[in-house]
Amino acid sequence: MEADAQVTQLEQALLQQAETLARGELQNADSARARILAESAEKLRLARERETLAAKVEAERLVRRQTQAAEARLAAELDRVRWALTEAALAGVTSAFRALVRDDARYLAVLESWLAAAARALPPGELVAEVRAEDEKRLAPRWAEMTARAAPGRTVALQVLGHPSEGGVRVRLADGRAQLDQTFEARRARLADELARVAMERLFASAPDLDTLIHG
Repeated sequence: MEADAQVTQLEQALLQQAETLARGELQNADSARARILAESAEKLRLARERETLAAKVEAERLVRRQTQAAEARLAAELDRVRWALTEAALAGVTSAFRALVRDDARYLAVLESWLAAAARALPPGELVAEVRAEDEKRLAPRWAEMTARAAPGRTVALQVLGHPSEGGVRVRLADGRAQLDQTFEARRARLADELARVAMERLFASAPDLDTLIHG
């Protein structure tokens, strides 16, 4: 009987130990489950944040590309319009200058004023005034009177330009040290920035003063 009692006690002790171990394992399993769930929830949260951030970055990149493309299209259109208006302004200046050239009284007065300005601006010395062949024929009969008024005390030789021109005059020192080019082509080149400004003013419906561009 004593042996049976000992066996029974041993069985109960082993059963209690097993139950204790089982409860410990269950507690560990519950803790592991809670930890895994928490880690999974954190990973899911971080993944959503990364996806949200990536989506935001991609959206910003798309908006930036679209904005840059729109700005490029706008700049290209503005350049095209500015170029067209500048060309129109140049055509208007050319047309007005040709009309001036056909008006003897006005044109010769302008040439004399440009000659006078060159005589004042250039250093002392003999001068050479170069004009178109057509203008040389118009100026030759009155050249002495014109130079006396425009460049008193200075010798000014009249010569033909060595290249085609719409008109105007290029005045230089006889030794070539300095010159003032008042041909239409040179004046138009110097007025490039002014013509661009006029083109921008036309974009805002402000009409340019072509006479100022020609005579100013």
